[in-house]
Amino acid sequence: MNAEARKLATKGNFGFPTELARAAKDARKGERTKANIRIAVCHCLNKLSLADLTVSEICQAAKIAHGTFYIYFADRNILVGDVALRYISFVQGEMHRASQQEPADPMRAATATYVALFEQNPGLMKCLINHLDGFPEAKKAFQTLNRQWLENVVAATERRLALEGRSLAHDELMRRAYALGGMTDQYLTGLLLSNDPNMASFSSDRDAVIDTLNLLWRRGMEP
Repeated sequence: MNAEARKLATKGNFGFPTELARAAKDARKGERTKANIRIAVCHCLNKLSLADLTVSEICQAAKIAHGTFYIYFADRNILVGDVALRYISFVQGEMHRASQQEPADPMRAATATYVALFEQNPGLMKCLINHLDGFPEAKKAFQTLNRQWLENVVAATERRLALEGRSLAHDELMRRAYALGGMTDQYLTGLLLSNDPNMASFSSDRDAVIDTLNLLWRRGMEP
């Protein structure tokens, strides 16, 4: 990946509120209001835990009355589930786009995008990783996203190994991919969501963090 592509992957705009606003820009007033409520949830979750998120907080952030909220969403959980599903689709699209744009090193491009998604959407990422038990539809969608992405990684690894005259059992590759995915989530959660001070001293260089995670993925998928 060249220097400019790295810059785009780590510094680009992967904020989900921006995407919601862009998609609703030319919509009717009602759809814009609905998007504004979703955007408010994204901002609220960056400073509040899901347990502390209330309709009052959302309305205050969206600058709407309680009555307006209930025109569009029956309750807080329906809204959070709606936003989570939309964000999962956004994550999937951005990861796929990154890997397609950098065929020479798709894994690093996807890893860089994933790091940027963590950095720019901390509240939403925290929800996806830790708080989806009360949102079965979103939980299933996130598990499906993980499965599809890791199956793509395994398929690409199998093609590469075949060209090199090597192989590794499919089930073993899937086990490794899931383990590596969990490791990546745990590392980024500690660094970007929990702000673990013990990690800060050696993790301030984002390119170095991406390189390390990419290296672990590559070596972890080797026979």
